[in-house]
Amino acid sequence: MSEEKRPLPLRGLRHLALKVTDIERSRRFYEGVLGMRIVWEPDPENLYLTLGSDNLALHQIAPGETLASEMGQRLDHFGFIAENESIVDAVARKMQAAGVPIVKPVKRHRDGSYSFYMSDPDGNVIQILYEPHISGVP
Repeated sequence: MSEEKRPLPLRGLRHLALKVTDIERSRRFYEGVLGMRIVWEPDPENLYLTLGSDNLALHQIAPGETLASEMGQRLDHFGFIAENESIVDAVARKMQAAGVPIVKPVKRHRDGSYSFYMSDPDGNVIQILYEPHISGVP
C-alpha cells in the first residue's frame, strides 16, 4: 500500500467540544439526562464528560461572544453509538419522558442503521444511532 493511501494510526472521532450558552443547564442535560460522567472540571467555564470511550468538552461562551451557528458556521449533528436497536428505542422513550425535543423520530435508514435525533438545550442536534458497521466496535 502506498504511503499516501495508508490510514493514519488513529482510533476514531472520540472527542467533541461544544460552546454552550449556559454551562450549568448543559451539565444537567449531559450528566443528568444522558448519564454522562464528569471526568474533569478545571474551572466553572469548562467541563469534560464521558460515556467511557469518548470525551465531550463543554465551554461556556464568554459574555458578548456569539455562538458559531449565529455566525453562519453550523454543526449539522453529532451522535452517540448504541449497541443495538432496542437501546435506540429505550433512549428515545427516556428522552421523550424527560421532555427532550425530538427532532426526527426513530427510523430505519437505507444503509441498515437505526436512529433518532434530538436536541440539547442549545439546539445542537444529537443522533442516537445503531450503525451495524461500528456499533460493536469498542
